[in-house]
Amino acid sequence: MSFKTIFIIIVSVLVTVILMNNTDEIQFWIFGNAKIPKLAVLGFMFGLGSIVGYLAGRPRKKPNRHEDLEDNEDEFTNPNGNKESSRLSDEDREYIK
Repeated sequence: MSFKTIFIIIVSVLVTVILMNNTDEIQFWIFGNAKIPKLAVLGFMFGLGSIVGYLAGRPRKKPNRHEDLEDNEDEFTNPNGNKESSRLSDEDREYIK
């Protein structure tokens, strides 16, 4: 098994044990006093933390500039096989060659 799988199993077991040992009701202030089980508060906070952690840790999509150039219809391939933009003037093309 991979490290990630073992880590998820261990965290799941720990969260389950902690939640099952904290089932008594507590006074909780949510714009007024309310009696809420510790289980609900801890479970909600764990879930919220998991969602925030996932969103913060996921890789961001970076635009791939190479794909954008391939989609551009105003390109041509020079004799060396390199793509160049047709926005170059003839003078610039001569200088490059």
